Amino acid sequence: MRLTIRLRFGLLCGAVVLCVGAALVAALYLLIKGRQRAQFDEAMRQLCCGYVPPHPIAVLQRETLDLLVFWGAITVGAAAAVAVGLGWWTAGWALRPLRRVTETARRVAQSHDLTERIGHAGPPGDGKELADIFDTMLGRLARAFDGQRRFVANASHELRTPLTINRTLVDVAVRRPDATEDVKRLGESLLVVNTRHERLIDGLLALAEGEQTVLDRRPLDLTDVVEHVLDQVVAETEERDVTVHRLLDAAPTAGDAVLLERLVQNLVENAIRHNEKEGEVWVTTRWRADRVELVVANTGLVVPPYEVENIFEPFRRLHGDRLRSERGSGLGLSIVRAIADAHGGGVTAHPRGEGGLTITVELPAE
Repeated sequence: MRLTIRLRFGLLCGAVVLCVGAALVAALYLLIKGRQRAQFDEAMRQLCCGYVPPHPIAVLQRETLDLLVFWGAITVGAAAAVAVGLGWWTAGWALRPLRRVTETARRVAQSHDLTERIGHAGPPGDGKELADIFDTMLGRLARAFDGQRRFVANASHELRTPLTINRTLVDVAVRRPDATEDVKRLGESLLVVNTRHERLIDGLLALAEGEQTVLDRRPLDLTDVVEHVLDQVVAETEERDVTVHRLLDAAPTAGDAVLLERLVQNLVENAIRHNEKEGEVWVTTRWRADRVELVVANTGLVVPPYEVENIFEPFRRLHGDRLRSERGSGLGLSIVRAIADAHGGGVTAHPRGEGGLTITVELPAE
């Protein structure tokens, strides 16, 4: 049985009463025994003739002391039991603010609702002070998350706008009738660089959004998201001559549909682009107990086991792909891990013996 603070306090009260009661019964036992011995000696001295057997008096002494021990033990045991109950109740009353703090913290952790407060209205003391400090901490966290969301939204607008303008100006300059071949080649190079910057900014913003705890969780089937993403990448798979195998079962979960779509898209694109000619990709969704799984496996380069964890770090690529920066910004799997963590899940990767990776994402089932 789990010994909580409340139960330990009750047991401590009972132990104190038991020890004090036992000491009291022992003292009474010795006192009465000494008093009876003195009375017996006095009675013997007063017997000046004849012989009176002392055994009846001795028997009376033993019976009296036995009764004292028996009823004393019952009384002390009952008092100790009452003390345990009173101590347990008193501890519950005294620890009520702590219990409310624990319950509120558990609800916030499960629902991610930072607007909830304890609001303890009891008398001043350690319990109320702790509750007020916890409410203040929740308020600061809520303000910090709101500020971060506003920053991400503003940064998204401020960073994308100039890149969009640059792309438009370069595109117009390249399409002019009098544009020379040098201008066109320069314009195409600038468009490639601009596209890469846009992809990098989108990745950074998605990473910042993914690292935030998802407050608005809505029920959805992860399989629907996967099918939507796979339908969108059909043209790319045909262009790269990659075969995609769909092994999709129901996978009910809850979360932000936009972020989960980005998670699936990054995994699928990573499996397609880091593949080989006439390669294969296997995409699986399944429901296991209280978790749903998304598994994306692909053929490709042989990945050393010691490099697997590095692929989840921002701007980190496998040794064989470090020079192939046109494939992405190096943020794809970092975003996947951030989004999975924000939804209360996790992501793991394992190298395939014949080459490529198997990446598994686990999310709470709805």
